[in-house]
Amino acid sequence: MIDEGLFERFPVDAVFAMHNWPGMAAGQFAVSPGPVMAPNTEFVVVIHGRGGHAALPHTTVDPVPVACEVVQAFQTILTRNKKPGEAAVISVTAIQAGQSNNVIADACELKGTIRTFSLETLDLIEARMTQIASHVSSAHDAQCELRFNRSYPPTINSAAKAELGREVLIGIVGADNVLVQEPAMTAEDFAFMLQARPGAYAFIGNGDGAHRTLPHGAGPCTLHNASYDFNDALIPLGATYWVKLVERFLA
Repeated sequence: MIDEGLFERFPVDAVFAMHNWPGMAAGQFAVSPGPVMAPNTEFVVVIHGRGGHAALPHTTVDPVPVACEVVQAFQTILTRNKKPGEAAVISVTAIQAGQSNNVIADACELKGTIRTFSLETLDLIEARMTQIASHVSSAHDAQCELRFNRSYPPTINSAAKAELGREVLIGIVGADNVLVQEPAMTAEDFAFMLQARPGAYAFIGNGDGAHRTLPHGAGPCTLHNASYDFNDALIPLGATYWVKLVERFLA
């Protein structure tokens, strides 16, 4: 949208957004200046072996155990290579190899994401992942290829607009219910808009899960979960923030 001229066609002075936050009490908000969400780097690792009959593994180069070693070894980057004070996450979220129970596949593909607030740490992680995957594969007579895609930048609130949002929220729910925003390792495409215009990205508490009905279960439900249920009681509260924010900004 930005590349296609959104802000040239519709000039704006500032941008604001809000995301519900399970586990934060309904009636509470959080907004703070600076980084509030991490950049997202997606990766794909393909380990190439030599397929064959599952009953004759000695005639093959099985990529699956190689992939298992690689996945385990990736976590040592976080515990032994990066600085302890630097926040970072490496999550392998998909593994795909073969389609039959009696055939060793030719290749195994790993997909996942890297999250960190530091470009230096991201460079380190990508370099070490490349070394680990290449060397582990080589040790088992396999080959590998890696691809990294730095898809989302960090979500960074401007100080002035975050303070404006905080003041408006205090007027709605009181200072005790406007929390400091703890930076999260989740990523957000609104970050691109914050690169183009000053603004603030706030969290609205989704509650303790009491609004959820069976068969979803009790308690709050994390984001990106099949049992997630938005708390509809928040709609008037969130809408009030938008109205008051516009009134204050345009005053």
